[in-house]
Amino acid sequence: MRNPFPVRTTGHRMPRPRLSAHRTAADMIASAVAPLGPAWHVVGWPDPRRPGEDVEFLVVGPVGLFLVTVVDHGTARASVAGDVVQIDQERPPYVPRVRKAARLAQLTLSEAVSRSVPVTAVLMFAGSGLLSVYNLPADCLLSTEQELHRLLRAGGTRIGPETARKLARVATHLASSGSRAIRP
Repeated sequence: MRNPFPVRTTGHRMPRPRLSAHRTAADMIASAVAPLGPAWHVVGWPDPRRPGEDVEFLVVGPVGLFLVTVVDHGTARASVAGDVVQIDQERPPYVPRVRKAARLAQLTLSEAVSRSVPVTAVLMFAGSGLLSVYNLPADCLLSTEQELHRLLRAGGTRIGPETARKLARVATHLASSGSRAIRP
């Protein structure tokens, strides 16, 4: 069997491949939410304007609705300072993107159920590299894969399990039918 982590001639390991399949991120979210129990639901929520770019999931449970965007930083160091995320000397606009995606999900779900449905933005870091947080962003929660279930549970019970199930069913229909609102 071929070694998945080939060694360069300098003796350094090559970084592990980043998430390439939506299924891998779905497994990570499912295993992170599993300790929360059957009242929690996970719905794939990819942005149709950026196919394959970000991996997003709508997590619905008694605490509320969360739009979780998975960022795989591999073995690279990731730094967060307010709205700025830096990975390998690059500064992708993850925090503004996840905020905007959460607002769009909130508008889409609110229109579908004819009530205001708040959606909280969550940026989840997956990878074995170091994560340094110097300042938390406003209106966006940060988590690692291992801590996601604690973050989601921390808000207390806001909606009933039956309401969470119904909202998850509406979200699943919207995500699968492609009838989500796309706004500039």
